[in-house]
Amino acid sequence: MTALASTAPSPDPAPDSAPTREPAAAPRQTRWLLRLHRSALCVWAGIVVVVSTALLWLWGPLTDAAAAGWRQYDACGTAARCTYDQPAILLYKAVYQYATVAVLAVPFLVAAWAGATLIGRELETGTARLAWTQSVSPARWLANKLAVPAALIAVGTGLPAGLHHLAWSAGRGRIGTAKSWYDPTTFYTGGPTIVALALVGLAAGALAGLAWRRAIPALITSVVATAGVFGILRLALPYLWPGETRVSGLEPGVPAGVGVTVDEGVLTSTGDRLPDPCGIDQLSCDATYDKFDVVSYYRDYHPFSHYWVLQLTSTALALAIGGVLVLVAFRVLKRRTGAAPTRGGGGTPAPGKTPA
Repeated sequence: MTALASTAPSPDPAPDSAPTREPAAAPRQTRWLLRLHRSALCVWAGIVVVVSTALLWLWGPLTDAAAAGWRQYDACGTAARCTYDQPAILLYKAVYQYATVAVLAVPFLVAAWAGATLIGRELETGTARLAWTQSVSPARWLANKLAVPAALIAVGTGLPAGLHHLAWSAGRGRIGTAKSWYDPTTFYTGGPTIVALALVGLAAGALAGLAWRRAIPALITSVVATAGVFGILRLALPYLWPGETRVSGLEPGVPAGVGVTVDEGVLTSTGDRLPDPCGIDQLSCDATYDKFDVVSYYRDYHPFSHYWVLQLTSTALALAIGGVLVLVAFRVLKRRTGAAPTRGGGGTPAPGKTPA
């Protein structure tokens, strides 16, 4: 008898084992994003290098030269003729002003780029939808669009902000024309608040680009929105932390206490607070104060010791606003695109799935 060797039939391949294209890895998306926006990256690197170099120069040699010039000027006293290093003082002032404006402009530049180029142009030209058909979901696409620039913006803005604070600190008390710590431009460019504002500009640009899906309207809207957030921070700054109260006599003619003013006015003999009834009419102040029984001035303000707490609270507020803008951007993206595309090249649904 011939024995027939029986062979077990090979099992049918599982229907779900068909090869599918996995979503693009994050490193691949990052490389593509950096390559697509390499011109903007080069410009950004150039801005950071130039501004940081100017601030290093300001922090060291320029501050020392200007401080020496001010010592010479102070030593002149009432002399009719005095020789001092005026060019060094003027150069310090000019470099400080230009560097401050450059750092302060960063959030608006970021907002314009994010709205017009990063998001708006890609939606306008259809590049974004092409990416979504290559197994990159809209949510992953937007997350990568925000995460990579956010890291570069945070580092690139934080370095000039730190150098700006060091340069200002080096001239404090040594240079007669040095800005006060509560000067708005000096305060917002010398700490983490400017970094948070730059990230707000990125979020505002992304939201504007998704809302308009066109470059130019997104650019304008993102810059205006960033300016609005900056205005909110300026208005809210005095109230982000409890201030201190300074009571002073009427002799100087103005309330005492230097810093960020929260409120000021006059106090009556019973301790009531009133707006200064004298106003700009200083000639009749005595009679007016006697009429209202005014005995002293008061001022609620933030002294220099509140500098860092104000920086941190304003940074927290800006980041909270930026987080809301990012959340709204993802909601807008989801509403415009519907369900995320299924896996599979060219928009082909994976086995067992139905097109969204």
